[in-house]
Amino acid sequence: MEVDVVNMEGEKVNTLDLPAAIFEAPINVDLMHQAYVRQLANARLGTHKTKTRSEVSGGGRKPWRQKGTGRARQGSIRSAQWVGGGKIHTPRPRDYTLEMPRQMRRAALRSALSVKAAAKEIVLVDALALVEGKTRLMAKALNTLVGENSALVLIPNNGEEFELVVRASNNLPEAKTLLATYLNVRDLLGYDRLVMPVQAVDVLVSYLG
Repeated sequence: MEVDVVNMEGEKVNTLDLPAAIFEAPINVDLMHQAYVRQLANARLGTHKTKTRSEVSGGGRKPWRQKGTGRARQGSIRSAQWVGGGKIHTPRPRDYTLEMPRQMRRAALRSALSVKAAAKEIVLVDALALVEGKTRLMAKALNTLVGENSALVLIPNNGEEFELVVRASNNLPEAKTLLATYLNVRDLLGYDRLVMPVQAVDVLVSYLG
């Protein structure tokens, strides 16, 4: 698939043939859904907890005798029906982690990238660089490249050349910078456009190709 390469001013400077194995892969919706659900599940902490009657303080003796009072029989003031009593069938700490083989995760990424490529939602730039780490400069560049659309900006590495880009993007609500090696289905499908320098394509090919 041939895609135009533009500069930061939006002017076409070259073309690049994207690898078909990554950007024209078979689109498997079920696989993308599985990867998305796994990512959401793995982000859950699972630390929710309430106390049962054995864990709340107090109680320890029968509040009144079994018979003869005219009231309902009670065994403890920390039973669930009492104010301050324990809870029944409420959340307990658990692990929500879902497993998914690496090859399936990478196949899901190839599917998502192919969806973006087919919809012409990938913007390739020859060099992603700013003279200053100013939000207004990044906002102006993204407005030129993607208009009013939200953008996921891929950077190939954590080098100094991309430090200003990351800093300038931090305050933009409709943009996010991400290392190419951390690309995931949730971010990829959650933004309208994928903006990446040509160098990032090589990183994707290194582990998805």
